[in-house]
Amino acid sequence: MQSGNVTTPFGRRPMTLALVRRQIATTEIKPGKAADKWKVFRDASKARELLGLQARSLTVLDALLSFYPGNELRQDALLVVFPSNAQLTLRAHGIASATLRRHLALLVEAGLIVRKDSANGKRYARKDKAGEIEGAFGFDISPLLLRSEELAGMAQQVAADRAAFRKAKESLTICRRDVRKLITVAIQEGASGDWEGIEETYIGLVSRIPRSPTLSSIRSALDEMELLQHEIVNILEIQHEDGNTSTNAAHNERHIQNSKTESCYTFEPRSRKEHGATLVDDDRTKREPMRIFPLGMVLRACPEIAMYGPGGAIGGWRDMMSAAVVVRSMLGISPSAYQEACEAMGAECAAVAVACILEREGHITSPGGYLRDLTRKAARDEFSLGPMLMALLRANGSDDRRVG
Repeated sequence: MQSGNVTTPFGRRPMTLALVRRQIATTEIKPGKAADKWKVFRDASKARELLGLQARSLTVLDALLSFYPGNELRQDALLVVFPSNAQLTLRAHGIASATLRRHLALLVEAGLIVRKDSANGKRYARKDKAGEIEGAFGFDISPLLLRSEELAGMAQQVAADRAAFRKAKESLTICRRDVRKLITVAIQEGASGDWEGIEETYIGLVSRIPRSPTLSSIRSALDEMELLQHEIVNILEIQHEDGNTSTNAAHNERHIQNSKTESCYTFEPRSRKEHGATLVDDDRTKREPMRIFPLGMVLRACPEIAMYGPGGAIGGWRDMMSAAVVVRSMLGISPSAYQEACEAMGAECAAVAVACILEREGHITSPGGYLRDLTRKAARDEFSLGPMLMALLRANGSDDRRVG
């Protein structure tokens, strides 16, 4: 049973308010609460980085738990172990005395154990006449019982982060491979485009990936690499469509020249996909819609737009477009300019363009004029959101690395 007394460390060890709070917290364990000590230990081991612990710290914690009789930590039991340093050293695989003391201090600082020192600093148990332990001085392990659910949650979070890291790293590896091979085949087969510049961009992206990347840096690199992949595929798709158009036109011309009929009628094609059809000027205006990038990627590139969403957050494209309307008004962009952008780019892409303008507000003199210029370029198929998003992702990623 916990006594509820707050004790101070023996000798020169300092007392802090954090230690006071931890000792008081141990008296608030719910009556009847119990937990498997080795389950709690495994959870603490998985969460050791979040707790600021090293592998040796876990070795010492394992040794401490081995001195507690039974496998179940119970609220109504004496949760104090009192091994000597010599006994701890043996069970901690011969750890040096100085190292042992350092890791004991780390466990205390992490809030997993509390020192309960005697008057002379010795660790021992006091027994009653019946030989039952009625009090002990040493290390109180009740914080492990108190924080058992918290430690389990931390362990689950670490496991989820590791799974997300593996998935993101795998996706980045595949995307890098795809981009590299697409650039190579485009150069080898003489596809038109600034492939040297694209290759330089690719090399720059790869060079910025840290040797020991974090989940954040992997995701940032993946976003930029996917944007580059989208741009490459877009260039190749346009060339493929242009090639099909030229082939169909040439085929149609040969068909007319070789025809033995004397018909003098010119037929307007019903569809671009109709065999042998020739594109006319009116049909050229039916452009493919602009590519819509993933919303998560857009929000990482343009985080400022989120605060203008319903309730200060953006949960989907509907929220994104609502936020863009608010920002459009705030930036002084006229309704007509925004409407034209929606018609030329599509509602989603127009909202993304406004988010990009908001992100670079300090560098743009006239947001309305800038959006109209983007709209005109989009109408001529001379504008893509990819480079803008890539530049913003790169800027935000470099800022994150400086802060971290």
